[in-house]
Amino acid sequence: MSLRQDKKVYPYLFNNEWKESTTGETVEIMSPDDGAVVGAVPAMSQDEVDQAVKSASDVQENWEATEGHERSELLHRWAEELEKMTDEIGEKIHLEVGKTLSAAKSEVKRTAQLIRHTAEEGLRTHGSFIQGDAFPGASKATKAMVQKVPHGVVLAISPFNYPVNLAASKIAPALITGNTVVFKPATQGAISGLLMVEALVKAGLPKGVLNVVTGRGSVIGDFVVTHPSIDMITFTGGTGTGQHIAKQASMIPVVLELGGKDPAIVLEDADLEKTAKEIVGGALSYSGQRCTAIKRVMVMNSVADELVAKIKDKVETLKVGKSSENADITPMIDQKSADFVVSLIDDAKEKGATVVTEGIRNENLLGATVLDNVTEDMELAWEEQFGPVIPIMRVENELEAIDLEKRNQYGLQASIFTKNFENAFTIADKLNVGTVQVNGKTSRGPDHFPFLGVKNSGQGVQGIGRSIDSMLRDKVLVLNL
Repeated sequence: MSLRQDKKVYPYLFNNEWKESTTGETVEIMSPDDGAVVGAVPAMSQDEVDQAVKSASDVQENWEATEGHERSELLHRWAEELEKMTDEIGEKIHLEVGKTLSAAKSEVKRTAQLIRHTAEEGLRTHGSFIQGDAFPGASKATKAMVQKVPHGVVLAISPFNYPVNLAASKIAPALITGNTVVFKPATQGAISGLLMVEALVKAGLPKGVLNVVTGRGSVIGDFVVTHPSIDMITFTGGTGTGQHIAKQASMIPVVLELGGKDPAIVLEDADLEKTAKEIVGGALSYSGQRCTAIKRVMVMNSVADELVAKIKDKVETLKVGKSSENADITPMIDQKSADFVVSLIDDAKEKGATVVTEGIRNENLLGATVLDNVTEDMELAWEEQFGPVIPIMRVENELEAIDLEKRNQYGLQASIFTKNFENAFTIADKLNVGTVQVNGKTSRGPDHFPFLGVKNSGQGVQGIGRSIDSMLRDKVLVLNL
């Protein structure tokens, strides 16, 4: 069976065969732009998921035994095939998740580069050798060889907002280290994920090394997470879901990339023109539907008026419309998400926030809204909006900003805008986040930098090198000579 179906039902991959579910049920995927049906994916049964996991488990030892350079060559071929499909996959990302076509194609190209870098970095993995007499009383003849070995079967669960990049950033490190993979894409973005996997099949993927599961979370979600043959889980998505997965997974390693409430802290000496540009881009790119989007601005009161005016001017030049119109602000992923953002805006307005500029509300299309004088009693001060809203909180000094950040449940990233790097370093040391950006917007990349969150923003570290490390464990061989 071919991946493409005239009836727009895209089959799942099992042992390199494209299959329809025996349930006969599908999950439709609607375009955020206009609600049109983009396609559908199978609503798999638990028995089919069980077969997918067991198949990946059955071939794992053979895949681990494959020479490292062969696994690396497969990834290089995957990157080549992916680039050949840039237009096709980019079109599907555009339709499924509402990104502009240019942004969607850029994601595919970026992903190919990520895969190539992973293919090279994975060849540099090595263990260590320990002398026994380094510890008092131990024999000099006792030595330890510390090997790096794969976990086994990795469950990779990707989000809707980067359906190709954040899938490959899990799959490629798993494959290069000798793990096999069960890939569960987010429903919104699943077709793009399947096309990405098709490129991997074209590149020569051995049977069973990667199987795909699709369907309703209520049916297969907990089942696959708790499957006894799953040895490691890597997940990107909402904090609530991530916490649930961590509890269900129990004794196996879990890497989680979750939500954020990333602040931009603006000091008195900041270049306000550059700062406003970075804040608007950081907060509103892809309509704010990114874990690393700037979600709060904490500005010193003495420069707040000027900064707010500059932000207002820049926001009001943004084009609002469909992703097919190449707009700057495009429809949110679904109506439920838009309704949540609206509820946060309305709560803040009712409690006294100043409306600097307010965007249109047309179903799931929300124009950018800037709210000044946001205070701690407003939900918007603490809740992750994941939408096109810039809340501005005025503070009197750096300590107040640091305190606000520390009392926040999230700890992904923060930005500091200042010309005084000594002040930036001092503040950065006190922030409880994974990454601090100085004079730049919060952002995931470059993909080889470590990427992590603390508190409710996640556990474990990603970024190509760290992701490879997370896919391996120590195995110690003690030699008693």
